[in-house]
Parts: sequence; structure tokens; C-alpha cells
Amino acid sequence: MTACAIEAAAGNDGAARPTKFMITANGAYAARLAGSGDALYAERWTLDGPEPYAVPLPLDQPEEPDTQVLPLADGRVLICRRVAGRQAFSLLYPTGPRTGELPLGAVGSGADGSGPVAELRLLPPSPDGTCAYATAVGPDTTELWLVAGGAFGPERVAEIKGACTGGVWLDRTGRMLALDRRLDDGPVKAVAVDLERGGEVTPLLQITEESDDRLLLADPDSGLLMIGSDAPSPGRERLGWGVLGSTRPVRFPECLRPVDADVTPFAVQPGQVLLPESCWVALRVDAGAGSWVGMWRPTSRRLLQLASPLGWLAGAGLWTPEAVLRLPYATDGVPCGLAGLEVPEEPPEPAPVVEVCRPVPLQQAPLTGASPRPGKAR
Repeated sequence: MTACAIEAAAGNDGAARPTKFMITANGAYAARLAGSGDALYAERWTLDGPEPYAVPLPLDQPEEPDTQVLPLADGRVLICRRVAGRQAFSLLYPTGPRTGELPLGAVGSGADGSGPVAELRLLPPSPDGTCAYATAVGPDTTELWLVAGGAFGPERVAEIKGACTGGVWLDRTGRMLALDRRLDDGPVKAVAVDLERGGEVTPLLQITEESDDRLLLADPDSGLLMIGSDAPSPGRERLGWGVLGSTRPVRFPECLRPVDADVTPFAVQPGQVLLPESCWVALRVDAGAGSWVGMWRPTSRRLLQLASPLGWLAGAGLWTPEAVLRLPYATDGVPCGLAGLEVPEEPPEPAPVVEVCRPVPLQQAPLTGASPRPGKAR
């Protein structure tokens, strides 16, 4: 699994100041806005070669700070810009010494699509590597758009009741998408959206009726889910883990609640088929002293904390199946780098202290084609 880095630390240590960073699901390419001040441009990173390298993709005019970028598996970069209140999409690619641009169309509101649209947010790269999706939250519903990979430019593929945030892929084909939905003034609950059945929505996660339950990461190979919920501590979100389709409760390890620090998962080790408790999870640890890397897996019951490389694009990285964590970084001297961190040898573990919450309907139905009755959780 991969993640995007939205904010990255920068200071007087020579580190670059990136704004956004996204990695393809297969780990081959990444993209970000590079540059500084009023001279921002899209930049593509190639990560699957002997050495990482970056290709700048500037155009005649600099990009705005709120421009969004998303890499595709073929090496092109999708770019989303706000133009006259609408969201316009193009594909960028290197062509000789210049940057090629293929306009895809724009998304607006109203019957003819010419009106201004609410903030539209690109979702994480699709597992198929060719399609790209975005959500636009309206007053009562959330629109799901296919903005790249379709036959006729951007097209609305689903309209979901409520306000949706998040966005986690549940399979390797790009069919099942998890979103965190809030209906009216109720709690946030993760739901599964089936893109092959017209955006059919089914419940995915509910720990208690009143708790906010969000899905942060999912690994399709093992079924491991990383969950944020305030069920064990109302008013404060805790980090827990569960297994997709399991009837076992979500667990909230005490080690994932360090004192005076916040932890955010950003990558799960792939290739651990049906072995969720053996999957390593990478976490971003944020505290007053800065940001660094955490490593944890359900069987270890201990959060390992390691120094991050200088200029780490905080919150971005990917695991290899062999449990090597690859972290992108950029400094004045190394504008495109990829550091590898191996899991250190773990010391003997103390007796576990784990909080559990029931019930936990982590539904298997959406991944098997079955459709449970509305409101009935498994």
C-alpha cells in the first residue's frame, strides 16, 4: 500500500519544501508539485529503476498551490486545476525537452456543467493504474467522478447520499472503494462503494452506533484494516486494527497511543496473503520535535520508532513484500532520493495490553458480490 504526503517538514536543515506527493499503487511512479513560491510545477518521480530520478513537467505558466497531481501507471501525471470555478483535468508527459499536455475536460455544476463546483478532491491512485477518481461534496450528497481512464472525459459514476471523505481501495482491481460517510448530523461511518454496480453503497464498519469509525488503510492481500475510531475514548480518535470480513472485534493497542505524539498509518506491507497479524505497518509520528517513522505489526504489540531520512516527504512511502520500507526524500543536494529502512530486531515483548470493542461488522459481502439488506450489519 502507498500513501500521499500532504504536508512535509522543512526548516534550516537543507530539506526541500514539497507540497503534495502521491505514489502509484504498484510503486513505480510518484508525482508532486515541486518548486517554491510562485514557481510551482508538476514533477514525476520514477521509483522502480536502479536509482530513482525525477522529471520536471513545467508548462508556460506556473501552477497554483492548490493544484492536485496524481501519477498513473504508464508514467503520465494527471493534473487538476481550478479554472473559473470549475475543475479542469489534463494529462502531462515528457516529450523531448518540453512537456506535453492532453486536456481531458472539466467538471462543473448545473445541467450543462458550466457552473462552479464545490471543492473536488482526487482520490488515491486506483489499483488498476489507469483510472483516476475524485469526489465532490455537495449540500446533501457526494458525487464520485471518473476523471481519467474513461471514454469521453470526466464522467459522474455515482451520487452518494451524505458527505464523504477519506478514500481507501479494498481490492486489487479498482472495483471496491471505501469512503467515510456522514449522514445529516450523525456519526461518521465507513461504507463500501461498488463501482461495477453503479456505486452501490453497503455498510462496512460500525463499532458502536454513536462512534465515528473511519477506515484509514486496507491491505487486499491480508485483509488487514487500520481504523480510526473514538469508540474506546469518546471525543478522541484512537488507532486500531481489524480484518476485513472477520467477526473478531477491532483492537486498539495501547502502543499506538504514544504520549505527546500523534501517529498516522501510511503504508502496509503487501504480499502477506491471509496473514494480517504479520503485516508491518508504517506510521508517521508527529510530535513537538518534528516527524519521524514508526513501524508496527499486530503480533509485535510494540511501536518501533526510527529516525527518518533527511528531507523525508513526511507521510509517504511504500513497503516491499520483504519488509523493507522505502521512503522518498528531497534535499538541496539530493533532489530525488529513496531510502530503505529494514525492520530492526525486536527485543522481547511485555505482556500485551489491548482494548477491544464490539460489535464490529467488517463486512465481507461487498467483496463477494452479495448485497446485505439495508441497515443490517454482519
